[in-house]
Amino acid sequence: AGVAPPISFNEALQYFQTADLGECRRKVRATARGRERGLAALLRCLLGPPRLQPQLQGERELALAMAQCECALDDSEGVHMRILQTIYKKLTCSRLGCPRYGAHWEELGFQGTDPGTDLRGTGMLGLMQMLFFVMDSQMLPLAREIFKLSHHETQARPSPNFPFSIMSVNITRIVLQALREERLSRECNRRQQVIAVLNDLYAAAFLQLYRVWKGQHKTIIDSGFLLKELELSTKKKPKQLLKSLEAYLSQSPATDTPRQPPPASAGEEIDFTGVCDLQVELEGDARLI
Repeated sequence: AGVAPPISFNEALQYFQTADLGECRRKVRATARGRERGLAALLRCLLGPPRLQPQLQGERELALAMAQCECALDDSEGVHMRILQTIYKKLTCSRLGCPRYGAHWEELGFQGTDPGTDLRGTGMLGLMQMLFFVMDSQMLPLAREIFKLSHHETQARPSPNFPFSIMSVNITRIVLQALREERLSRECNRRQQVIAVLNDLYAAAFLQLYRVWKGQHKTIIDSGFLLKELELSTKKKPKQLLKSLEAYLSQSPATDTPRQPPPASAGEEIDFTGVCDLQVELEGDARLI
C-alpha cells in the first residue's frame, strides 16, 4: 500500500472504459427500457427536458454502469486499490498508504472499516467522483476545506456531524438521479460531455452544501433536509450551481493551498486547524440518517 503510485482520474476512467461491465450495462439498459414505456414516457418526451444527443449515450451508459457496480470493489484489482489509496493520501496529506480495512477509513467519513459497504446506490462511480475531487488541481483545495470541516471540534466529537465520504456518496447519488431524469442533457449537449458535466455538478453541489453547513452552523440533524434541498437545486437549477462553482474557482489560480469560499449567511467564522496537522481518532459510529 505504501508504494502504490497515485492514479489520475483519466487513468482510472480508461480502466473502466475497457473493463468488462457487461452485467452492469445490461441493468442500465433494462432500466432505460422500463422508463420508455407508457404514458409517462410520452409526457417526458412532450413536456420534459431535452433528450441527450445520440453520440453521448455511450458515455452516459458508462457512468450509469459504474454506478451499478455496487459490489465490485475488488481487493485483488490494483486499480480499485489505487483509487482508494489516492483518495486517502490526498485528503490526509499522508505519504504512506494504509491497509484495505481499518478505522482509518472512518477518519475519511466512511461508516465503518470497509469503505466498500458505503457505496450502495453509487457503486464505483461514488469512488470515482471522490477521486476526481482530490486529483483535479483546482478542486483539491475545496476538497481539503470540506474534509477539514468534518474534523473541526464542532463537528468531530462525539461523532462526526459531517462525515466527508458519506456526504460525498449522497451527492453522487443526487447527481446520478439528475442524469437519469435527463436534467443535465442540455448542459451535456452544449459541452458534448457527460462524465465531465457530472463531475463538475458533483463539485458544485458539494460546494453549496459546504457553504450552507459551515455558514449556518448545521449539524447531522439538518442533513436530511439539506440533502433534499440540494437534490431539488441539482435537478431544477444545475446551470446556476455550475456557475457558482466557476465563480469560486476563478477566485485564485489552482493551488494546493486551501481557499475558503464565503459562507451562505453572515455569522462568526470558524478557525480551522490545518488538516495535515490533525491526528484524529474518531469515537463511535459515523451514521448518516
